[in-house]
Amino acid sequence: MERRPIASRETRWADATAAALAKTGITPNAISVLGMIFAIFGGACFYFTRTECCSPLLLWIAGAVFVQLRLLANLFDGMVALLRKKNSVIGELYNEIPDRISDVVILVGFGYAAGSSVTLGFVAACIALFVAYIRAQLAVSVGKQYFIGPMAKAHRMAVVIGAALGAAILPNLDLPVYALWIVIVGGGFTAIRRVLRGGRRLTRGPTKPPFDY
Repeated sequence: MERRPIASRETRWADATAAALAKTGITPNAISVLGMIFAIFGGACFYFTRTECCSPLLLWIAGAVFVQLRLLANLFDGMVALLRKKNSVIGELYNEIPDRISDVVILVGFGYAAGSSVTLGFVAACIALFVAYIRAQLAVSVGKQYFIGPMAKAHRMAVVIGAALGAAILPNLDLPVYALWIVIVGGGFTAIRRVLRGGRRLTRGPTKPPFDY
């Protein structure tokens, strides 16, 4: 399966961590599910910033950390699969379904956060699902995965993490609202770019190289 290009995958710390995980016997599918669990915790932390259950500062920071852990799990599940040289017959399901759940719980949770907008949270989640759907559909139609941005998964999560850390320091600026607008507008542009690129590839025929902007 074609993998998402991630610069940190080529670093020494990523190689060392993936090797250590592979030695523990944990499966790539388990890592994928663990990433989804991190995402659920992250979304819950964002949600509870609107309550008085505990310090909003700690909740914002914890939410950002859980989102980053989700991304790390997404990085290491594929690396561990390659190191163990064993592909699961249902590995693609574990690769995709937890990711979609993770996007929804994080963005919807972010919409329910203090100083945010529930409506924008749901719209951002729908946009994220649509962007991922286009990538998956083009993989079938064109035979190539298009991970281009500017608002692919890693970019969406980077915006959320940045806004969460910003909200922890400056809670009165309603940064989550701005972040969700960035995800929505950027996601719409990303969807258009992917459709145009995939459509151009289809019209060029199966023997010609993919179109590049």
